[in-house]
Amino acid sequence: MRPHDMGTLFEEVADRRTHTTVHLDRPFDIAPTGVVTSARGPVVDYTVPQLAKLVREAAGWLYAAGARRGDRVAVVKRNHYDYDLLACAAVRIGAVPALLSGHLSDDVLEILLKRLDPAVLVTDRVLPADLARRVLSLGPPIPGAVTLDDVRGSRVPVPRRRHDDDPLIVNHTSGTTGVPKLVVHTTRTIVHRLARFEAVRWPVIGVRRDDVVANASSYAHGRTFCWTASVFCLAPRKIVLLSSPESLSVLERYRPTTLEALPSAYVRWQPSAARPDNPFRDVRLFVSTYDAMHPPAMRAMLGASRRKRPLWMQGWGQTETGPLTFRFLTRRALDRAPDARDLGRPVPGRTKLRVVDPVTFEPVARGQSGLVLARTAARCAGYVGEQDRWQAKKNGPWWNTGDLAVLTRGGSVRLLDREVDAVPGLSCLEVEDLVEDRLPEVVECVVLGTPGRRPIPVLVTEGPVDPEVWRRAVADLPTMADPHVLAWDDVPRTATGKVRRLDLLTRLVGSAETCGSGRWT
Repeated sequence: MRPHDMGTLFEEVADRRTHTTVHLDRPFDIAPTGVVTSARGPVVDYTVPQLAKLVREAAGWLYAAGARRGDRVAVVKRNHYDYDLLACAAVRIGAVPALLSGHLSDDVLEILLKRLDPAVLVTDRVLPADLARRVLSLGPPIPGAVTLDDVRGSRVPVPRRRHDDDPLIVNHTSGTTGVPKLVVHTTRTIVHRLARFEAVRWPVIGVRRDDVVANASSYAHGRTFCWTASVFCLAPRKIVLLSSPESLSVLERYRPTTLEALPSAYVRWQPSAARPDNPFRDVRLFVSTYDAMHPPAMRAMLGASRRKRPLWMQGWGQTETGPLTFRFLTRRALDRAPDARDLGRPVPGRTKLRVVDPVTFEPVARGQSGLVLARTAARCAGYVGEQDRWQAKKNGPWWNTGDLAVLTRGGSVRLLDREVDAVPGLSCLEVEDLVEDRLPEVVECVVLGTPGRRPIPVLVTEGPVDPEVWRRAVADLPTMADPHVLAWDDVPRTATGKVRRLDLLTRLVGSAETCGSGRWT
């Protein structure tokens, strides 16, 4: 089966009599007491027909709240997979879901909601009622808002199809450098060009019918909407969905065979991976997207698997483009201390990359650094409220990623830094890799640059770092300032766990000025 209409996806999969069961770490926020019969209390296990029923009912709720064809439906709530169910419900009635992470601050949410001007806002936050024509509250009472109890049992409208090039969904970028951008994708860009490619039972990396597929992600982001369109069509035996990386007990219960998670989740799981009874011992395939991974976390996870040859698949891309490159790593490859900045080769037949001079935009020779431009049919259709910004990043059929990298003679991409974060004379990402490899007590290293100062290393640890040990570890690296040692929770992060580097820089030195121009962030 290949995905076609996201509004009726679960119904179409259910009609194929799939035996897939879905297991959650906690009940959905849109069904906190369950909508299907269970003797165990709140429902945390679903069949695909039950998910299809929940999507149909949610479509009725949104319609009763005032959403109509072509309207935007904004969702802001705690992280959970029902983001994607609400998105499918909005698509079913012809509306355009706009998924905003509950991790965003109130002031950023206000900016984004004003750009969206949604007909309906579904939220568990107390937000100003004038940010949408109607608010559907999942949480505390909001003056003028309706609740799920007010709309539950509403008539379910018939599905409304849309043209493949009409807006399908809006997701925001990570927001590491400020207010996130609101990315518009169509059925053609995110379903036809991306999800259908993944909905193939590829050898080794494809989903098998006997797989237990687990995902621990930020469900407001476009990656899981695309993942939904592919994985349910492949009908694995079980799907396990984590709303929080802390919910390891559900992984211990169902023991996944394939696992996709945020890079930050893999980092946090390293201590658990060292246990003999770790929940990753049956995993044959680890998948990471969103951000580059550092070697220690990959080494720990592959070492946790009891499979003979577990595989790591790393994808690199952007919300605007989907995956651009992929790379596979084994235990043996990681033991050889591979270049962690090597993000692999462009997806064959689907993406093309070129590296250009940041000033002239003329292509540079293989092996020289420059700005990465990408060419893909999956490129987004625009930015809500910032179409001029989208136009500035579009160069004919090419898309300016804003990343600095080298295209090697072998055809792979070696990522250096985001252009806005770049420091003359070094790669911050490379230094971070080396520090994390040399100092096991460092959970994460972040190198920041600002004009007129030496690069500033930030070490995320659970305890102090011996100054002499630090000096020995960086003796052969470019000169840096003395490190700042912080706990994980003291570092400002996005919903996907990425470090908000400009916010962190401002906290440390009082300014967000970087050495890069930031023109293509």
